Amino acid sequence: SRLGGPWLLGLLARLLLWGSPGAWASYLRRSSSCMPIPHRMALCYDIGYSEMRIPNLLEHETMTEVIQQSSSWLPLLARECHPDARIFLCSLFAPICLDRLIYPCRSLCEAVKRSCAPVMACYGYPWPEILNCNKFPADHELCIAAVSMDENSSSRRMPRASCKDCELEEASTAREILESLCANDFAVKIRILRKNTTTTTISDFDLDPSKVEVLKHGPLLRSEIPARLQQWLDIDATCAHNIMRGTHAGVFVVSGEAQSDKVVVNKAYAWQKRNRNLHQAVRRWKHHRCPEQAG
Repeated sequence: SRLGGPWLLGLLARLLLWGSPGAWASYLRRSSSCMPIPHRMALCYDIGYSEMRIPNLLEHETMTEVIQQSSSWLPLLARECHPDARIFLCSLFAPICLDRLIYPCRSLCEAVKRSCAPVMACYGYPWPEILNCNKFPADHELCIAAVSMDENSSSRRMPRASCKDCELEEASTAREILESLCANDFAVKIRILRKNTTTTTISDFDLDPSKVEVLKHGPLLRSEIPARLQQWLDIDATCAHNIMRGTHAGVFVVSGEAQSDKVVVNKAYAWQKRNRNLHQAVRRWKHHRCPEQAG
């Protein structure tokens, strides 16, 4: 099997120190089987190892059931509520094919739950009992620990729970669009590109840096806007998916709020020929005075 990832190498090192699995390994080989992780299992395909045990740790007995049940977690993963959420879920849905069952550590479960449960609550879903963290072993036992230990690491992008998903707006009237631009901290015309055409990665959108037109920078520096918007695409993949609507590239006028550590997009309009109101609003924007300016 192809192995990869520092978390997996660390786990294997701990297994070597743990000693021989003995009779338990013999029982495990009789009661379960190793199977390749299929490409259709988007949650765990290419996670760092290529084979998993069936039945898994959630007692799913067929690959069809595993694929069906695991796919329901993809929307949460798209929210990137915790950098270790995928490792945690895959340790249960697609347990690594070793001589003993390896559960996620309780601390890993608690960290993922702390960040992801509020996002699930936005959509009316409680943290499921099947993922009760008290069921998992303490850290001093053999288990899969958290990978993202550095709180200051850029990989620990923890979006605040938000019950509002951005959607592509209809360009109603030029006046309403101008009022929206005035109400937001920043407004930018950008081009977004899809990195790939598969569902095996979550953050799969790029900002075209050569196609960034700043209409309003507000508290942001013009030079930092491209990086901030790319961070937004990385963090809020759900919002990007909603805006792109299955297309591979598109030009949009987006506006939103500048927070201390990120930007949040509140409004997005597709830049198309038929959106005459949007074109008119952008032309008028250069000479437009917002109410607070006029006062």
